[in-house]
Amino acid sequence: MRAWSAPEMPTLPVTGPAVSLHDTPSGERRTLSPDGTARLYACGITPYDATHMGHAATYVGVDLLYRAWRNAGLEVAYVQNVTDVDDPLLERATKVGIDWVALAERETELFRQDMQALRVLPPRDYIGAVESIPLVIDLIERLQATGSVYAVDDDLYFSVHADPAFGQESRMDRETMLQIFPERGGDPDRPGKKDPLDCLVWLSERPGEPSWPSPFGPGRPGWHIECSAIAMTYLGGAFDVQAGGSDLVFPHHEMCAGHAQVAEPGTAFAQVYVHAGMVAYDGEKMSKSKGNLVFVSALRHADVDPMAIRLTLLRHHYRSDWEWTDADLLASVDTLATWRRALSLGAGAAAAPVVEGVLAACADDLDAARAVRLVDDWARATLGTDGLADTSDPHAALAVHQVLDAALGLSL
Repeated sequence: MRAWSAPEMPTLPVTGPAVSLHDTPSGERRTLSPDGTARLYACGITPYDATHMGHAATYVGVDLLYRAWRNAGLEVAYVQNVTDVDDPLLERATKVGIDWVALAERETELFRQDMQALRVLPPRDYIGAVESIPLVIDLIERLQATGSVYAVDDDLYFSVHADPAFGQESRMDRETMLQIFPERGGDPDRPGKKDPLDCLVWLSERPGEPSWPSPFGPGRPGWHIECSAIAMTYLGGAFDVQAGGSDLVFPHHEMCAGHAQVAEPGTAFAQVYVHAGMVAYDGEKMSKSKGNLVFVSALRHADVDPMAIRLTLLRHHYRSDWEWTDADLLASVDTLATWRRALSLGAGAAAAPVVEGVLAACADDLDAARAVRLVDDWARATLGTDGLADTSDPHAALAVHQVLDAALGLSL
């Protein structure tokens, strides 16, 4: 599957520090030391509706990591999937009377346009669920060889207890898992399952739904095993970072890890798990089911500067839960105007501390909010809004412009 076009990213004259990240399973800060190339997997969209701010916040957060690694002198092998066949997509296609393939293609293209407008660096490999079906079949067969897959009617399930580490990624107790599982696509009450938490890996053919041939009969993949198969194929075992929204901690990332760790005993699925917080609107988590969505494309089509959208996202730490407001977006428009005035002067307050501080903030668990405050301080000093204007550094604007772009993805 085709990703989107990559924006140009300036090469800075200085090297950023090593990146440390909050690891969900351990709850601790981890500093990774990839050998030349950092390996990153981010769970992608199910393309049955447009990109809302919850999506955008997650992928801008992932983009901060990509840029921080690049600024630290590393290459990045970044893989992202697209769940271009799944129940929500099929249900939406039926509801609106459109072919499911056409709907997936339309919404995936809109997502590409949104990501390009927000200057999000594209993945090296952008893989759809449909094209990954041979990989899924291979992984299921490997799991069958371990005895961890069993049949319920004509469907196949993965036994979560086959993974001795089950539960370590999410750190949830069983009661919490059982509560969340049905809310996020699970079927704990299905008769015939060995454990209510066991997850579907192959759904047998249903009337009127798409299916593909397999050694297990015609059908299609379960949700979780799709990402396991793609990540293992394109990144290998124990890759550096698994990323996504915090609503994927369980069951999705827990199950993905279980599949991989049973198929390759002794090898962790990922070394660090990084999760973005949830974005609310009108007092509730932004979600398709609640209908309280703010779409990136709608703002773009209303002539809102995509950099103002991105800046609004950057003002919040990627792990925090927060609420989108129109007032915050308008404040970002004003901030960009101030920054552009300061940059237009050419000379300005000393840039070296800003460059160093922005790179350090982004390497420190992707603290873009702190980086934004540093640029705010520089612009105020340069324009003299707190007193006498400071234009002591003749090359300040160029240096600040470059680090804004390279580290924060803001092209002004």
